[in-house]
Amino acid sequence: MALEIIGGARSNFVRTVRMVAEEKGVPYEHISAMPHSDEVKAINPFGQIPVMRHDGLEIPESHAIATYIDTAFDGPALVPMEPKEAAAVNRWVSAVNTGVDQMLMRKYVVEYAFHKDEDGNVVRDVIDQTVKRLPKMFAMLDGAVAGGYLGGDSFTMADCFLMPILAAVQNFPEGKENLETSTNLSAYFAKLSERPSFTKTAA
Repeated sequence: MALEIIGGARSNFVRTVRMVAEEKGVPYEHISAMPHSDEVKAINPFGQIPVMRHDGLEIPESHAIATYIDTAFDGPALVPMEPKEAAAVNRWVSAVNTGVDQMLMRKYVVEYAFHKDEDGNVVRDVIDQTVKRLPKMFAMLDGAVAGGYLGGDSFTMADCFLMPILAAVQNFPEGKENLETSTNLSAYFAKLSERPSFTKTAA
């Protein structure tokens, strides 16, 4: 069975695992499905996307899926084999999946996109609290990519997790402004946005 990546294209985590497959040169089928749909809940009882099928194996959770693709297929390793180098990459994967995603996606992008009143106006309570914290988050990320990539000087799985989030925050004014004023981070995004793995997963 071919590799199947299941979940909506707008999800940053779905885009991440698709980027991993593209970087590895692994053919896959992207099947669009909403969170909590029957197809998704058949693999992940929490209803979260993405989920994956391959050769009789079904896996939920983006980090688990990305790790499987990285280790099960030929192609450049996105997490080094050497333990200390791997730990450095996994540190940033975890940081992006928790702190960065929670602030920039859940408490900013998702609030803008989906939290609206009866008249269709954005409800800004959470957004306004988050905006106050954006400069500190962007300053941390700006320092983290000073070497050219997230936490280092070569492309890794950590970059696959960060890039879709940076792409999403630019759709809203405060995120766009903070990215543009972060010298290292804006250069990082401009460079990595030209990678085929990023351009091919834009939709």
